[in-house]
Amino acid sequence: MSWNPDHLLTDPDLVAASALETVLVPRARDIGGFEVRRALPAPKRQMVGPFIFFDQMGPAELLTGERIDVRPHPHIGLGTVTYLYDGVFHHRDSVGSDQLIRPGDVNWMVAGRGVSHSERSPSAEAGGPLYGIQTWMALPSRDEDRAPEFEHHPKASLPMLEAHGISARLILGTAFDETAPATLFSETFYLDVTLAPGAAFPLPDDHEDRGLHVTHGSLEVAGQSFEAGRMMVFRPGDRISVRAGQKGARFLALGGATLPEPRYIWWNFVSSSPEKIEAAKLDWRRGDWGRGLFDLPAGDTAEFIEAPEDRPGRMTPMQAGPRGG
Repeated sequence: MSWNPDHLLTDPDLVAASALETVLVPRARDIGGFEVRRALPAPKRQMVGPFIFFDQMGPAELLTGERIDVRPHPHIGLGTVTYLYDGVFHHRDSVGSDQLIRPGDVNWMVAGRGVSHSERSPSAEAGGPLYGIQTWMALPSRDEDRAPEFEHHPKASLPMLEAHGISARLILGTAFDETAPATLFSETFYLDVTLAPGAAFPLPDDHEDRGLHVTHGSLEVAGQSFEAGRMMVFRPGDRISVRAGQKGARFLALGGATLPEPRYIWWNFVSSSPEKIEAAKLDWRRGDWGRGLFDLPAGDTAEFIEAPEDRPGRMTPMQAGPRGG
């Protein structure tokens, strides 16, 4: 789709350093034999808009026959977004979904009051490259108890913006007068942006909270250069443009409206109510599948991940305002 961003661009060299609120360096985490790098939540910034969790998987090269096997596990109070650069996942959930996701596609699962799912490498496609991003988005409190649901949107259904060395795919939400097809419940934007060397890109200025995560190459903004593996969060209200370095850049731009109340997070559960998290803990540990909040995914009932033991301080209130904390 033709798109002219010229009237939105500012000079990245003239962006005030104070517009850059914080820079996050993802931390390595093991998710059962496979390492991910987690940018959110972080001590400096626990949410960006509704995004409360951000994991980068890879880049990695799986050995021939090696698989990712994330066994069935539960969620409440959030939506999960899976987006791949390389590789393929097989998603199954307790709603009845059975879906392969490939690079450029979007899997959007709304946990609502309770869902379980698994993500595994298909047996026929084990091994090879794997690189992708999984994020959680906290649901507004009015939607935390809604019925769980799942949507798959193939790459071809997502809006594309192209101009002046810019190629941007809208993964979720609304940006630059385009809207992605996934059903959302709060103001959000999520873009996969590729820039040619030296090309500049404006962040949407009609969203309260904005950040970006560099996955390839480097970006320059406010007189600084940021390599792959950095997440930057910007002050609300400022006009922001970024420029690709000498090797170009690819990054994810994300954000939206902040939520009006704090969120609690424990294991895979997110809620505005600690009581709802306690109820979900008990329900998953009880294992009375199909009679309470949770069931197991159809066709994937032989095993599941047990809830961790309670330890002091494990449930943490997440500040939903623009500065986290």
